[in-house]
Amino acid sequence: MKTKLIAPSLLSADFGNLQRDIEMLNNSQADWFHIDVMDGRFVPNISFGFPVMKTVQQHAKKFVDVHLMIVEPEKYVEEFVNHGADLISVHYEACSHLHRTIHHIQSLGAKAGVVLNPSTPVLMLEDIIADVDLVLLMSVNPGFGGQKFIENTYKKIAETKDLILSNNSTALIEIDGGVNLDNAGKLFEAGADVLVAGNAVFSAENPERTIELLKI
Repeated sequence: MKTKLIAPSLLSADFGNLQRDIEMLNNSQADWFHIDVMDGRFVPNISFGFPVMKTVQQHAKKFVDVHLMIVEPEKYVEEFVNHGADLISVHYEACSHLHRTIHHIQSLGAKAGVVLNPSTPVLMLEDIIADVDLVLLMSVNPGFGGQKFIENTYKKIAETKDLILSNNSTALIEIDGGVNLDNAGKLFEAGADVLVAGNAVFSAENPERTIELLKI
């Protein structure tokens, strides 16, 4: 059966009521918690770090998917695993020694993913695709929530799927940026396995119902 996972991004949660929002996701049909970590250097924004991860670790009862939008991610992966990360994805563009970092994450007991910015071609993953557990395709330029979806993402999903199949990889395909009720079905149909949704979930009148609808 085709995978259809929804990973609401806590970047769009209400930080004044973070425990409440985490509990809402625990009780919803959401599959993963998506944690966007930004350093103000790799991307032009700063989000949050280990204090927020500690709150997630205390209250989240589902798979924790950490997306590191930071330079030198290899310096921090062990601490993120210690703070409850089940999967850590690092950017191809930010990682000087990608193969080493991917295997280091896996050696710590977590799953490892690689992220591509919108302008980075899928063929750059040819030598790492067999090693990773997930490919995260950015469908907006990373750094801020609420951006418009980049339509070229559909083409990149097809290319990633071809690369996965031709290398006997078991990697999942995750899409992050501009995901909403209008495009979720098309993205799953195109070959995506996991959809990250921030504003679409947390700005909805009924977030739990929105998560259900995203999976249809």
